[in-house]
Amino acid sequence: MSSESPENVLFVVMDTVRKDRLTPYGYDRPTTPNLESFAEEATVFEQAVAPAPWTLPVHASLFTGMYPSRHGADQENPYLEGATTLAQTLSAAGYDTACYSSNAWITPYTHLTDGFTDQDNFFEVMPGDFLSGPLAKMWKTLNDNDSLRTLADKLVSIGNVAHEYLAGSDGADSKTPAVIDRAMTFIEGSEQSFTFINLMDAHLPYHPPDRFAREFAPGVDSTEICQNSKEYNSGARDIDEEEWEAIRGLYDAEIAHIDDQLGRLFDWLKETGRWDDTMVVVCADHGELHGEHDLYGHEFGLYDPLVNVPLMVKHPALEEDRHEDQVELIDMYHTVLDALDVEGGTPAEPDDDAVALDRTRSLLSASYREFSKASNDDSGQIRDGEYAFIEYSRPVVELKQLEEKASSAGITLSEDSRFYSRMRAARRPESKYVRIDRIPDEAYRLDEDPDETEDLSEAGDDVIEATESALSKFESNIGGAWTDALDDDVSDDSVEQMDEEAQERLRDLGYLE
Repeated sequence: MSSESPENVLFVVMDTVRKDRLTPYGYDRPTTPNLESFAEEATVFEQAVAPAPWTLPVHASLFTGMYPSRHGADQENPYLEGATTLAQTLSAAGYDTACYSSNAWITPYTHLTDGFTDQDNFFEVMPGDFLSGPLAKMWKTLNDNDSLRTLADKLVSIGNVAHEYLAGSDGADSKTPAVIDRAMTFIEGSEQSFTFINLMDAHLPYHPPDRFAREFAPGVDSTEICQNSKEYNSGARDIDEEEWEAIRGLYDAEIAHIDDQLGRLFDWLKETGRWDDTMVVVCADHGELHGEHDLYGHEFGLYDPLVNVPLMVKHPALEEDRHEDQVELIDMYHTVLDALDVEGGTPAEPDDDAVALDRTRSLLSASYREFSKASNDDSGQIRDGEYAFIEYSRPVVELKQLEEKASSAGITLSEDSRFYSRMRAARRPESKYVRIDRIPDEAYRLDEDPDETEDLSEAGDDVIEATESALSKFESNIGGAWTDALDDDVSDDSVEQMDEEAQERLRDLGYLE
């Protein structure tokens, strides 16, 4: 760690933002002029890999330094349990910590906000008194009752569903300005701080503010295009190229709004003399597919537009340059600890799993990814530094909605399909191997086929075989490969066990008929 290390960290996650839609990564539309300026002061990482293709497990990894298979937070278990978080560690070390987000997965109910001294969830779902009363009680009942636990993944998604309902109404097009305002207020009142914000604009549905829509999607009516990825993925609705262009234009407009608000935050930090004493991290938790591989959204695959994410870091120990070697988002946990000179590893609760600072996983360290010089890693990392690992358990909520859309269109989904599959991958810049439990594995030479169009899993390619071998070692270290397919049933028979008020809330939000 540099002796010039700042005393504060600002960590920004742009939810669902693809790397190739950002100006610093070569996009030819001016979506992100503020990030382009920021990139001149930061290190731009070209090969940053997320540990999963969706929000909950990625944030749990950022906050614990663990792979998803170790921290266990996914849609079939939508909680971070038994793990000490980064915020708990930093708060115990005397730092002011805050989390501001409009993402329904980042809430006290999933325990991702454990340890933050200040936090706010800006999604408008229900009145505050309901959030603190019946819903909290209902959540605990679900959490403690095995027969009802399968419903909890639905409740934690309420915010995203409500976001779709509210986003098109007057004055509800974005919570990002409020998130930025709250972050500035917190930072202004803190001497040493870790501020985490998640910005949801680029997550479906796309209803950007008018001035950005006019620039990037002129003439497009956001209420007329397909805003439900399950309709397309199930085969219930087709999308032609003209509509895809409209969707991509709205997506660009949402990213431009994020950039505008980040520019406001960065300018404020500079104007108030806080910029030089703040390490700034900007990344995405995952990307999005807009028709590639016949998929829409960020479910059902581990393709690079989902997992090769943008990452830019401003810190005196890092050169203002582009970094071509592969890094993992999971290592940002160690990077933040290193930046603030906190060792970590002390459980917040007696039985917690807590990860200590490992400087071979800190981007600020000269020994980054020199794993051969380190002790064995109990998280399953291969100690040669070449590979990143990605894990994806079955997406229960999306799968249930997918089945409903297919059924309404008279379509039967095959149980032996990617929709019902769990996946794990090993990746390096040259190659990727994906193990899938219901359909054949996939493998790609990313150096020769960056769009992942030619599956080489059976081709006998030496680079592919080495990548598959790395994945096998990772799987062995974490308890074995996913080879037994899960039960096909994703029904909600236990709904009837919920009280009528809870059922009515689910009806209001479209989960029940």
